[in-house]
Amino acid sequence: MIKVLHQDIMIDEATDLDILELADLQEKMALETENVTLHPDIVEQGITAVLQDHHKGRYYKMVQKGKVIGCMLTTYEWSDWRNGAVVWIQSLYILPAYRRQGLFTGVYQYLRELVQKNPDLKGIRLYVDKSNKTAIEAYKSVDMSNEHYEMFEWMKSAI
Repeated sequence: MIKVLHQDIMIDEATDLDILELADLQEKMALETENVTLHPDIVEQGITAVLQDHHKGRYYKMVQKGKVIGCMLTTYEWSDWRNGAVVWIQSLYILPAYRRQGLFTGVYQYLRELVQKNPDLKGIRLYVDKSNKTAIEAYKSVDMSNEHYEMFEWMKSAI
């Protein structure tokens, strides 16, 4: 489902033709947000795995005049309480020159429409670094709430 987000910027599901551009955006995001340099081959393999198996998730791209300017990965969490899947927003990145133009709001509305149309999908979640005040305000502006859960993690070193 292609949708116009803002003027001439559209969102659509990504394809195998987008792997290199998506990988580049993910590498930029990791460097910007966590000062981490990702291994390009691993990122490309990870994106390819999602594109080849929609059970893992779905990749979306934001495009302006043929140029990919942003992306979002969604993954799924099974909820036994709701007997359905909760969609997690992951790997959301918009190039700096395109920020503060309402693109997140458009992306969120696009995803929310997809969730509302699919009875097997029960909601949307995401996580955010506590210091990312700009993102937190953006999420609050679309009526997302952080009042209920706090996230904890343990990760093997993979980078």
